[in-house]
Amino acid sequence: MNTQLCVLGGGPGGYAAAFLAADLGLQVTLVELESRLGGVCLLRGCIPSKALLHVAKTMAEARHLSDWGVAFPPPQIDLDAMRARKEKVLATLTGGLKQLSEKRRVTVIRARATFESSQTLKLEAVDGKPLADDRVTFEHCIVATGSSPTRIPAFDLPTPQVMDSSGALELPDVPESLLVVGGGYIGLEMGTVYAALGSKVSVVEVTDGLLPGVDRDLVRPLHKRLQGQFEAIYLNAKVVSLADQNEAIEVTFEGDLPQKVRRFSRVLLSVGRRPNSAGLGLEKTKVEIDGQGFLVVDPQRRTADPHILAIGDVAGQPMLAHKASHEGKIAVEALLGQPVAFQPRAIPAVVFTDPEIAWAGLTENEAKSQGRKVDVAQFPWAASGRAQAIGRTEGMTKWVVDPDTQRVLGCGIVGFAAGDLISEAVLAIEMGCSIRDVVETIHPHPTLGETLGAAAEVQLGLATDLYRPKKNRERG
Repeated sequence: MNTQLCVLGGGPGGYAAAFLAADLGLQVTLVELESRLGGVCLLRGCIPSKALLHVAKTMAEARHLSDWGVAFPPPQIDLDAMRARKEKVLATLTGGLKQLSEKRRVTVIRARATFESSQTLKLEAVDGKPLADDRVTFEHCIVATGSSPTRIPAFDLPTPQVMDSSGALELPDVPESLLVVGGGYIGLEMGTVYAALGSKVSVVEVTDGLLPGVDRDLVRPLHKRLQGQFEAIYLNAKVVSLADQNEAIEVTFEGDLPQKVRRFSRVLLSVGRRPNSAGLGLEKTKVEIDGQGFLVVDPQRRTADPHILAIGDVAGQPMLAHKASHEGKIAVEALLGQPVAFQPRAIPAVVFTDPEIAWAGLTENEAKSQGRKVDVAQFPWAASGRAQAIGRTEGMTKWVVDPDTQRVLGCGIVGFAAGDLISEAVLAIEMGCSIRDVVETIHPHPTLGETLGAAAEVQLGLATDLYRPKKNRERG
């Protein structure tokens, strides 16, 4: 079959590109390996993990009400019901995507695809059903094949007791003990879920802190809270071997921890992700691949092959669904000759633990590594009326500001629902706002969003709820 645009991969970037292209009049074919659209994010990542994190957070809030004199009996966990509810969420969303693809007349083919040339994909059936055609020729192709969990061959034991993030989301059981290998956001999110359900969770991280790369003042409140939820957090330590001991996994550690050999009911390997660029036949095209396996693209998401573009996880960091969706739309508009480019000033990131951590734009760590002078204005949530009212005073909001122009360069938030608060900061950074613009924006009281305005007031020495005046301040 022949099509104007072929999209390879049906995740957030792929279906966003396919749907927009169809809306703009292109004939679109979408080739997807899975039986449902949505990609890793919807089927085995963002959505199911956030559904389970909602359960964990609600259980924590119920326990928190004891401070207000409201007590509940210990929860009864029905894993079958929890799995069914999670699947209902996925079915609703994937069903919606199917309807949208049909209404837009996007041809969806379930198959494994490899490039035969710069304008031809060979298709191989994956569900046993014969394909109407085993090849797709196209004018252009957008590669949106996503990423997969990084695998460590030495730890790849033939047992379901050693899981990756996809396996953990299946909720096979609530293990008595769980070791999370890797202190990144995926491991901490899944550790939070299993700890809430009753597992004794330990985390081992090779660096000296959880969430490497994230500003330490944002991580500190989360680390403190997780110390009360997890059995142990091992830093400056690593796993050197795993051994299957039938009903347990024996783990040998190296580094700064008291016990070098321990047994766990299950082990979750969460040490990063790799782009799905291998095995696509890209060597038969002009596409260039860098040393990390990412397809090299320009600001319009074009590769070195004039017929092929790439978006999402396979096209470079950060590996985030919202980045992929935005890239997909840029790629389609570029194909249609629009003067567009993927050049965001801020790509927000959120860690959906409890408390959540969110940031956008220039971080304090990045400024230090670049030798760039910045001002950092912080507002502790202990001074927030709303945070006091809901008992979540561990939070903090901060702005990273250019000291010469007073333009906002970045923002970081740690606290309850931080991920829902960061969008205002993203907009401010994208628009090139000054910190004065944020101060002059009237925020509703009492809200957690109000802390963005309060942190901006700290920068100018105008804060009402903190005494941190600046000398020779001027209002105007």
